[in-house]
Order: sequence, then structure tokens, then C-alpha cells
Amino acid sequence: MNSRIYITFFTLLLLGFSSCTSKKTQFIDEQKIPAEQIYEEAMELLSSGKYGSAVLVFNKLDRLHPYSVWSTRAQLMSIFSHYKAGKYNDAVLAGERYIQLHPASPEVPYAYYLIALSYYQRISDFKRDQAATELALESLNQVISRFPSSDYAADARLKVDLVYANLAGSEMEIGRYYQGKEQFLAAINRFSGVVKNYQTTSYVPEALFRLVESYISLGLKQEAEKTAAVLGYNFPDSNWYKEAFSLIKGKPITKVEKPSFFSRVYNKIF
Repeated sequence: MNSRIYITFFTLLLLGFSSCTSKKTQFIDEQKIPAEQIYEEAMELLSSGKYGSAVLVFNKLDRLHPYSVWSTRAQLMSIFSHYKAGKYNDAVLAGERYIQLHPASPEVPYAYYLIALSYYQRISDFKRDQAATELALESLNQVISRFPSSDYAADARLKVDLVYANLAGSEMEIGRYYQGKEQFLAAINRFSGVVKNYQTTSYVPEALFRLVESYISLGLKQEAEKTAAVLGYNFPDSNWYKEAFSLIKGKPITKVEKPSFFSRVYNKIF
């Protein structure tokens, strides 16, 4: 009985050793494959839309030929492959690793850009949690500030405008909720934030109108008139202005003293 156990154990030991030897031999054989060949294989997979497989091959290249120029290229393309695969968290991690390993690389701007795009793609509907939106805004602004003259910065600026619109939409949604619950001070804080912080978005005329509504509801007619004046000066053809005008019972709206933009007047009011 003991001899059988010994033989079985010895057999298993030999099988394990054989397996390890086989893996070691395979690794040595893979090392003989030129790095450029592995890179081209990964690029073909990427071009074919097989992003997950491309990541695996890029990672294999990085493992087999570390510290080589092909390894550096593979690390960069791995970020892009993760991004194309919709693996945005993995793309961010791969991008941060690339920047840490190659801070002086001329491709660092691209790595920052891919990180920003990954956060941007994670932005959900504005009615949901805005944590991803804040991260996207921070990352996009980092691209703009670090590489202001690059093509990446130009695209980042366009996306920042969209992110601001997303954040403004979220604030408007919350403000309308408070207004519907007759919590007018809380609503005013939200609408004021839209006007102050997101002046380039299309939500500003409505935000000003909602402020007029809220001030009237609180009996603050003078504040309502001043806000309506700002709305009328900057958006005279807006339906929101017409609604605001009717809310204050057709009284003449105070003329605004020629500001550079409505923010100057608005800051005097709030």
C-alpha cells in the first residue's frame, strides 16, 4: 500500500516537473519570436476589431521584450485597445502606467488624451451620479493645460463644453425638483450656480427664468425684476424672457446698464 502511494506521488511529481519544463521551453521559444512580428500580429487584431485579443498580444510583447522600443509601443497601443474595447477603467490604468514609465515620451499627450476620453465615455445621463463627469472634466482640462497647442487640446475643449452642459443639466434637474417641492431657497442656489458656472450652456435662459419664478414665489419682486432684466438684455428673443415678463405682470423691466456680459450684472445681483 505504501509503495503504491510512493509511486503515485513520484508520478505526480514527474508530471509537475514535466509541465514546468514545458512552460519554460514554450517561454524560451516565444522569446525567439521577433518583437516586431508580435507587434504586427497585435496591430492586425486591432485593425480587425478584435480589441481584447489585441490587448493580450500587446501584453505578451511587453512581457517577452521588456524595455525595448516595441514594448513601449505595445504599452501605448494597449491603452487604445482597452479604450476601443470599452474597457475604460483598464484604459485609464494602462494610461497612468504608461505616463509613469515614460514621462518624457513624445506620446505622453496621447496617453493623457486617451485617459480623458475614457472618463468622458463613462459619463452617464445627467440624472445619475456625476462623479464620472467630474473626473472627465478634470482630465480634459489637464490635457488642455498641459498641451494647449496640440490637436488633443482642441478636441478636449469641445468636449469640455459638452461636459459643462451635462453638469448644468444635472443642476437644472435638481433645481426643478426643489422648486416643485416649494423649497425655493434651495432651488435658487442651484439655478444661480448654473448661471455663474455654466454661462456658455443653453440652460442659462431657463435658469434665469426659474430664478424669476422662485423670487416671485418668495415675494422678492425687486430681485425678480432685476433677474428678468438680465434675461431680457442677454436673451431678448427668448421665450423664457417672454414668460418672465408676463410673470411680473407686464411691468416695465429695468434697463441694464451696458455690461460686458450678463455675468457682470448677475454678480451685482447675487
